[in-house]
Amino acid sequence: MKKLPRFLTGSPQIFPFFYLPLVILLFFVDLTSGFGSMGPISASFGSNGVFCAIDASGKQEVICWGNKTNYSSSTNPPPIYPTDVPPMAALNGGGGFLCGILANCSQVFCWDSTGLSSDLVPPSFKPNAYFHIAAGRTHVCALRGTYYSEADWGSVDCWDIVRQSNNGLSSRPSSLFYDQHVSTLAFNKIVSGDGFSCGIAREGGLVCWGPNSKNLGVSGDPGDLGILASGINSICGFSEVSGGIKCWGSNNSFGIDPPGGIRLVSMAAGAKHFCGIREDDHGIECWGNFNSSLVPKGSGFLAIASTDFVTCGIREADLVLDCWFANDSPQLNYDPPLQLCSPGLCSPGNCGERRFAFNASILNEPDLTSLCVRKDLKICSPCGLNCSAGFFPSSACTQNADRVCTACSLCQNSSCWNICGLQSSEIKEKHEHQLRQLLLIIGSSASGFMLILLGWYLLPRVIATKRDEGKKTHFASCIGKTELEIEANGDSNPPVSMVQCPGIAQVFRLSELKDATNGFKEFNELGRGSNGFVYKAVLPDGRQVAVKRVNAATIIHTNSRDFELELEVLCSVRHSNIVNLLGYCAEMGERILVYEFMPHGTLHDHLHGGLSPLNWAMRLKIAMQAAKGLEYLHKEAVPPIAHRDVKSSKILLDADWGARITDFALLTPNDSDISQDMKTDVFNFGIVLLEILSGRKAYDMDCQPPNIVDSALPLIRQGKAAAVIDRYIALPRNVEPLLKLADIAELALREDPSKRPSMSDLVHSLEQLVKEGLLL
Repeated sequence: MKKLPRFLTGSPQIFPFFYLPLVILLFFVDLTSGFGSMGPISASFGSNGVFCAIDASGKQEVICWGNKTNYSSSTNPPPIYPTDVPPMAALNGGGGFLCGILANCSQVFCWDSTGLSSDLVPPSFKPNAYFHIAAGRTHVCALRGTYYSEADWGSVDCWDIVRQSNNGLSSRPSSLFYDQHVSTLAFNKIVSGDGFSCGIAREGGLVCWGPNSKNLGVSGDPGDLGILASGINSICGFSEVSGGIKCWGSNNSFGIDPPGGIRLVSMAAGAKHFCGIREDDHGIECWGNFNSSLVPKGSGFLAIASTDFVTCGIREADLVLDCWFANDSPQLNYDPPLQLCSPGLCSPGNCGERRFAFNASILNEPDLTSLCVRKDLKICSPCGLNCSAGFFPSSACTQNADRVCTACSLCQNSSCWNICGLQSSEIKEKHEHQLRQLLLIIGSSASGFMLILLGWYLLPRVIATKRDEGKKTHFASCIGKTELEIEANGDSNPPVSMVQCPGIAQVFRLSELKDATNGFKEFNELGRGSNGFVYKAVLPDGRQVAVKRVNAATIIHTNSRDFELELEVLCSVRHSNIVNLLGYCAEMGERILVYEFMPHGTLHDHLHGGLSPLNWAMRLKIAMQAAKGLEYLHKEAVPPIAHRDVKSSKILLDADWGARITDFALLTPNDSDISQDMKTDVFNFGIVLLEILSGRKAYDMDCQPPNIVDSALPLIRQGKAAAVIDRYIALPRNVEPLLKLADIAELALREDPSKRPSMSDLVHSLEQLVKEGLLL
């Protein structure tokens, strides 16, 4: 898995949530620490807080990142860890240092987060094998046993981490943390804080030791604690039996009352806050001095770790790193590298109940068959029980895969109506609509044979009648009435004379479109704009279509001739990258257009609206196909058409994930205007390319600067295009096509319209990127 050069991985402009204007007195940074559980990601604490994680390359290598606030963009990032950190089976961090269990021999390796020293295990403990470690502020405790031997219980060794006069660190066996009683006990997990360690003892309950352990106030039987995390002077645990969270020590670290009724699968602690991963949807739950608005919404995580003020996690959807800040955080810049990280710890044996073995094949890396250094190992991750808001679990967790979350916009049956919040009246209407369809199908089948017989008998007579009428009949409406019929029936609202699209556009009855949309009900809406609504519809023959119903205000302010001109244009536009017209209706003063249905929604919703993420190969293909649709409008349509409103919400995705352009300008401006409009289309398409590349909205008030062109374009022109790339999508081994995509966007966004390429030029460039196939 290719890594980006370190000097290319940061951008304060594209990801501005790393630069929140939160201020605190600086001396608190050196006086506070936070600690967490052993895992695939961990952090050191204090003023030199550094995160490290085990990567997802299958080699269990360690990647680290730290605070870049005091480093300008023109300088290299700070030296945050030694270059000789070996592959690790598990990580844990303390005050200014980190430790890990070596992947090949189960020995412990500790190093200074400043890089000044990397031999922080006393000689007497170096040969020992350990299966669990816990780093505190100035000490480390570890449980004896071979890591990959499925050891359940082990005795504890502890040593001190000593600060030297040159600010380097050294180690020595600890007398402060030796307890004769504790040395006779066996533990299966431990955590460490400032002057104390605690663990779950086989002999009974939660046991704490060390000079500050009495300050915690742990007494009696705390219950069956499956998860532990410690703060500077506190400890919290989650009971798998009662499902509750219980904390001891100073409540300055965790608040008065931890959240109740929430089941967790992991925890981490900062200086004055705790965070955990929820069991149900793998979302984040924090308590203590923490602002919930800063926690990522709609994202699940499989592992988290905290420094004093920053929490970083490994996202379940793509194994990309994400970081957020505590409420009282000073100005910090923890910009994680664009690299995939291990979702959990490699272990032997079966995963057991409510867990699944993570499958490396979902990462789309052909050479990657396992995330562990040994093929007999697996990563057991907790099953999700539910999905975040706007999604429903479309399949349950299995032995080799987690539950699958699908956007509620794709909810089609009763299994997801309650989860997606559909009202009972809406559910009833869905049932009634399905019943009508069923009855219609049955009735059609029963009467089909009779119609064939009648047709055989009547067809010769109808042909003769038509021959006699000659040219007297002219069809003038979507329901097939002739002018003679209109005169005879005294129709008070005679429809306009429709332009016919022989063999292409179908004429629909208003009644059948009402039935197909459940009476144009709100829950059938696909979208709405200034001139009308778009509804999802199911026709009697089972076809899914999109119905665009022009609103009354637009009809009043336009004449029937304009609608005829629009139909002329729509009937002539046919392309695989255009949303094509299927039919229309103008009955009872309505103006309704029926289009192909695009089941995968808009590009905007996939990039920004919570629908399933798109990988890089799909994003490049969509960019190329959208460009081809615009090229067709500019170059091949007769007359040429300028879209005049190109944006990611006007690019739809069909059943095969092909890109289709929609909502282009129907009334073509004069020749002098259309050339300028086409150059504007190119510029707006350049903005779409930036959205595809960065995952950022075109305009986002939560970002500074809010305009994506203002934030991304200077970086691209400075040769720092890698800083623009969307960090929430797994990087390909070769990032060169993405850097080329940034260059293509820059050309389209030239201030001088005459220097912008044509849509044909953009199509050629994007075709080359796709043909190279370098994203596989």
